[in-house]
Amino acid sequence: MALPTVPHLSQDGIAFSAVKNRPAYAIASVDSALLLASLLQQEGAMRVTDVAARLGVSVSTAHRLLGMLVYRDFAEQLPDRRYAAGPVLRRGPVQQASVARLREVALPHLRGLVEAVGETANVMVLAGPDVRFVATVESDQVLRVGDRTGRTLPAHLSSGGKAVLATLDDERLAAVVASLDAAVAVRLERELRTVRRRGVAVNDQETEAGLTAVGVAVPPSGGVTGAALSVAAPSARYSRDRLPVWKEALAEAAGGIARDLGDG
Repeated sequence: MALPTVPHLSQDGIAFSAVKNRPAYAIASVDSALLLASLLQQEGAMRVTDVAARLGVSVSTAHRLLGMLVYRDFAEQLPDRRYAAGPVLRRGPVQQASVARLREVALPHLRGLVEAVGETANVMVLAGPDVRFVATVESDQVLRVGDRTGRTLPAHLSSGGKAVLATLDDERLAAVVASLDAAVAVRLERELRTVRRRGVAVNDQETEAGLTAVGVAVPPSGGVTGAALSVAAPSARYSRDRLPVWKEALAEAAGGIARDLGDG
C-alpha cells in the first residue's frame, strides 16, 4: 500500500525511505546485494557470519550474495577468508576503518537520541558532494522515517550534510559549491551562515516531501572527520518548538561520540 508521501509499508508500520520511493515490487535479493556492496565499501572486510548478522539473513544466503559480488568484481575474498570491496568499489572516497569505528561508537548514542526525542536517528559522513549514511536507529512509532544505512543524499540538501559543510574551510567548501548551480550556491552559502550561528541545520522537505530532519556536525576526533548526526521525522510531527530540544539532544550525542572516538 502506498500513500503520496509514504513510500512503503513495513511489517509493523509505515516507514519513510530516503528520497526515493521503495519499488512496488522490490526484489529482496537485489536490495540485499546492493546494501552489502555499500557496507563492504564503507566498513571494510567482513566475514560471512558478519554479513549474515548485518543483513538479517542465513549464513548460506550471505555466502551466495558474496559469491555473486565476487563474480562481478564488487567484492573479493582475502587470504583470511574475509570478504572486502572489489575493484569496482575501491574508488570510494570514504575511509573504511574510520567509518567502521564511527558506526561502532555511534550506535549507543543513536539509541539514546531515539529515546530522548522519539524519532529516527542517523549518523553519516561526507563523501565528496554527498553524505553517506553509516547507521540508523529507527523510532518505534508506527509512522516513522526508515533505515537509510548505505544510502547517499546531496550534502547541500540534507541536514547532516549542511551541518558538516558549515564547518569546512573556504577551499574545501568551494570544491563542493563548484558543482552547484550559481543560484543554488548563493542560497547555500547564505544558509550555512545561519547554520554556523545556530549550531544546527534543518532539512525541511528538501530531499523528500513530508520529511523533516535536523542535523549537527560531530567534532573531529580519533581520525574521524566530516561526520554528522541527524534526527528525522514525518513533517506532520515537526514544529519549530521542537528544534531547541532536538538541538540539545543532538549536540549531547555528537559530543559523546567525539569523546568515545578520542578514547578509542
